[in-house]
Amino acid sequence: MPLYEHVYLARQDLSVQQVEELTAKLSGIITEAGGKITKNEYWGLKSLSYRIAKNRKSHLTLLNVDGPSAALSEVERQERISEDVLRYLTIRVEELEEGPSAMMRKSDRDDRGDRGDRGGRGGDRGERRPRRDDEAADVGGED
Repeated sequence: MPLYEHVYLARQDLSVQQVEELTAKLSGIITEAGGKITKNEYWGLKSLSYRIAKNRKSHLTLLNVDGPSAALSEVERQERISEDVLRYLTIRVEELEEGPSAMMRKSDRDDRGDRGDRGGRGGDRGERRPRRDDEAADVGGED
């Protein structure tokens, strides 16, 4: 059967329990159609880059699905009808990612305080040149 990654954004005023109920409802649709959910991740309440239907935040949930395309079509139809779902995206993939997704790994990194390669100044960067404002102040400052 085809493999899919499905992410949906739910309204910010829903509780976590309501989002889990919505996820259970969507998962039920997929299992009734002969598919199965291999991974279900709740990514939390995240800030959006821009407002969607007057919402500045949304609950994000990822579903990894192994099932027929008809099941995903029905899920998307239900999401279009639902006022609680702001956006959704389904992508067909060759293989499903094992372990935690990139969003979950990011939150683990944030909890530990790691910044990856993006540390402070240093390394091969060299010294900083003076800014033009500093040069202009040095030239014009002496009378």
